[in-house]
Amino acid sequence: MENGLSSPGPSPDARPLLRYFTWAFIVTALGLILGAYLGWQMTGTVGGMLTIFFICLVLAILEISLSFDNAIVNANKLKEMTPVWQRRFLTWGILIAVFGMRIVFPLLIVVIAARIGPWEAVVLAAARPEEYARIMHDAHLPIAAFGGTFLMMVGLSFFFDHEKDVHWVRWLESKMQKYATIRGIEVALVLSLILIFSRFLDPVESEVFFKSAIWGLLTFLLVEVLGGLLDSTQETLVAGAKGGLGAFLYLEVLDASFSFDGVIGAFALTQNLFIIAIGLGIGAMYVRSMTIMLVEKGTLAQYRYLEHGAFYAIIALSVIMFLQSFVQIPEVVTGLGGAALIGVSLWSSIRWNRKTRQADA
Repeated sequence: MENGLSSPGPSPDARPLLRYFTWAFIVTALGLILGAYLGWQMTGTVGGMLTIFFICLVLAILEISLSFDNAIVNANKLKEMTPVWQRRFLTWGILIAVFGMRIVFPLLIVVIAARIGPWEAVVLAAARPEEYARIMHDAHLPIAAFGGTFLMMVGLSFFFDHEKDVHWVRWLESKMQKYATIRGIEVALVLSLILIFSRFLDPVESEVFFKSAIWGLLTFLLVEVLGGLLDSTQETLVAGAKGGLGAFLYLEVLDASFSFDGVIGAFALTQNLFIIAIGLGIGAMYVRSMTIMLVEKGTLAQYRYLEHGAFYAIIALSVIMFLQSFVQIPEVVTGLGGAALIGVSLWSSIRWNRKTRQADA
């Protein structure tokens, strides 16, 4: 794995496609069995068991559909990291993603929102799931503002890059590259959007939205600064080191931002925290498998516009998270929209490859 991951191009001994998903298949089987067992324990009926089984399956599919772009962005960052930090992200990172974001994060929201202790939050999730879900729903506004702002900065930073030389939507991306030399232009654009969206909310919600969005912006800037400091320090300690702890922190915050929408949306299907953790945890394993596959097979290098589609999907997701402050948008719309953008970018990449081969022939 180390040799394959450290190379951005395809490895000569790259594994067959399905081998990348071995652990994902194992976790899927174990998760669905556990979900069926919980269904039987909760209802004592075959129908109830099958219902919980189906909910876990739907949650896993929801998470996968929402996370295509997450896997592509992870792969984009991973190919720049040292093999040691690649392995750490794919081991520690998946533990943080599954247990931290799918279990600890929802509990932490309830702890802060309801001002109760962590154990009380666990008891609330187990004994009073309706109240737990209500608190999570009420916390959706600040979460959407924070996560939407962070993701918007991630997406815009990809396009506002004066060194970017590959353009998919040329008329737009060439202009963004041109104006990238203006310091802080993406920050000014995001702040403008925050002000516009906050004006459409009532005074109380507007204040919550604005403060949470500012924290999302500050988090992005602090992670960028901290990442630069940590990685530059590593470069002085280890010659040639690149993409260490700073890149790891960046990817963890990015994964958290992607997870916000899925965690909140999961409560529309079930109010049981443990069923949500099973379903979304299964989905997170597929994201990890897709990330490894993209890096080892050099897919991002083979399909030149795939990253563009992912970052457009990120920007679209951030706008949807902002819009959810006013109107409920089904997660299936978000997932299908992101998958469509990535699909079109893949199709464009294949067409470009075909034209290039014909021109060289």
